[in-house]
Amino acid sequence: MTVRIVTDSTAYLSEEILEKYDIQVASLGVSFPDEFFLETEVDYDYFYERIDREAALPTSSQPAPGSFYKIFETLINEGHQVLGIFISSGISGTCSSAANAREMIGEKYPEARIEIIDSLNVCMGLGLQVIAAAQAAQEGKDMEEVMERALWVRNRVRFYFLPPTLDYLQKGGRIGGAAALLGSVLNIKPILYINQEGKIDVWEKVRGIHAALKRLIKIVTKDRDQYGLKELLVHQVHDPRRGEEVAQTIGEGLGLKDIAVLPIGPVIGLHVGPGSFGIVYCTEE
Repeated sequence: MTVRIVTDSTAYLSEEILEKYDIQVASLGVSFPDEFFLETEVDYDYFYERIDREAALPTSSQPAPGSFYKIFETLINEGHQVLGIFISSGISGTCSSAANAREMIGEKYPEARIEIIDSLNVCMGLGLQVIAAAQAAQEGKDMEEVMERALWVRNRVRFYFLPPTLDYLQKGGRIGGAAALLGSVLNIKPILYINQEGKIDVWEKVRGIHAALKRLIKIVTKDRDQYGLKELLVHQVHDPRRGEEVAQTIGEGLGLKDIAVLPIGPVIGLHVGPGSFGIVYCTEE
């Protein structure tokens, strides 16, 4: 019995990857007062240009259990086992929603096997786990081996990111207005990361983008020297040029070429704002 992989839209995997490994995606949503969008369907340019104009941020929402039920049932009826790997439970209730759907499937299909992994990460911090599992599944590995591949990456993947302004964190209620104003005046940039509990946390604060990039290079260099570097990529939020500049700077600092630059969609991007960037990397040990 083959294993099929299901993830959610915050992995931000390309259509090429989804098709290559036959990965199914449940979409999170974003809501303005007058509009609702599935993240997989909204135009990124429209969305980010709109939040730039809005006084209040839109809200994001996890997929309903019914969305997962439909995907799970289709795969079960095709004779597959299912492994779901989703956005960190420290950021979203998506894992819980998928677990509810699994319970409903179990009532109707008691022999079905559906496993769920909390990635404890997001964006390509999640995506690299999904790809590793999908590669193993495509190789014909059993469920235990497929899960082991994903968990191997989960234990070694890091995600650091930097918002160019604190305005969106303030709009989202994650910091106060005074802190945002002080950060703006002093040009303070918080380097954020996904901690071991799968939550967004502050790694440290620096003054200016240049200092932040130098610090990120030092962080990766230390990990590479200690654990080896398997893979590294750059994320950008509605600013491809900045993404390419960051990739070039990081590449020069680490002696790497052809670093992939991938976009971050609305559900995650709305909390940090356009112009944000980050690095995701996986160590060898």
